[in-house]
Amino acid sequence: MDRLLAAEIETYAETHSMPESDLCRALREETQRCMESPQMIVGPLEGAFLKMMTQLVQATRVLEIGMFTGYSALCFAEALPAEGTVLTCEIDEESAALARQYFTRTPVGKKIEIRMGPALETMRHLTGPFDLIFIDADKINYVNYYRRSIELLSPQGVMLIDNVLWDGEVLKQPPPDEKTAAIQELNRVVATDPLVTAVLVTIRDGVLVIRRAA
Repeated sequence: MDRLLAAEIETYAETHSMPESDLCRALREETQRCMESPQMIVGPLEGAFLKMMTQLVQATRVLEIGMFTGYSALCFAEALPAEGTVLTCEIDEESAALARQYFTRTPVGKKIEIRMGPALETMRHLTGPFDLIFIDADKINYVNYYRRSIELLSPQGVMLIDNVLWDGEVLKQPPPDEKTAAIQELNRVVATDPLVTAVLVTIRDGVLVIRRAA
């Protein structure tokens, strides 16, 4: 993933944000050593943002679409109250296996439930409401994830969608590939949906923050 901000700026922001837990740091470092696409991990700055959003909405139920090695799920679990839960969807068994190793190393790991399989199929059988929904899975299905998530979101809940700037590729017309086109369509759908209000935050690779319109 290309940096949209200078490395020094991102480091400064991390230094002046909520600190990364020791377990999250260990997971991040092992992901970088062992996984084929370690840039998929959200990292310390976005992880702090996810924790802050969890606390601001006073979430007790979190739904995550796309877990990878579990860094963001751990961030949610660490920010949730004792009775809080994270239901996270993943399709890759290698990623999930690493996540499970870390979830068992902390009491907050008991808050996390992993559902393996295609996320849309899992979502089809879920019952809301969820207070916070985080989408960070295959980009081709972003609009489909968004539409189902709106049905599952609590009235005062917040939806977060990652990678909506896509290394700046969203600026290109025509889009260079299917994934870019899918993210452009997602951004257009959200911006024109009268049922929601949204802000695209330029953290890391771009995060859409969405809530129901008043």
